Amino acid sequence: MAEAGVFRVKAGSKEIEINEEVLSILQRYVRTSMTLEELAQKLGLDGWEEAYEFVKNVPAWILWIQPTLWKTMKTMKAVREEIG
Repeated sequence: MAEAGVFRVKAGSKEIEINEEVLSILQRYVRTSMTLEELAQKLGLDGWEEAYEFVKNVPAWILWIQPTLWKTMKTMKAVREEIG
C-alpha cells in the first residue's frame, strides 16, 4: 500500500519518490544545461537511459511547482487521507 501523500515515478526497474530534493534537482535540469548523465548521477540512476525514461514519465506540471508548495500539497493530501 502506498504511503499517504507520496508520489512516485518509475524509471526502469526503480521507483523514485518525488520530494523536495528530487523536485529541486528536476528544476535545475529543466532550467540549466544539466545533461542526462548528470541527472542520473544526482538521482542515483544507472545511466542517461534511465534518466531519460524518468524525465519522460514525470508529469510536466510537477516540473513547475516550487519545492515548498510541493511539501504543503503533500502534507494536505496526507491529512485529507487520514480524515477519510
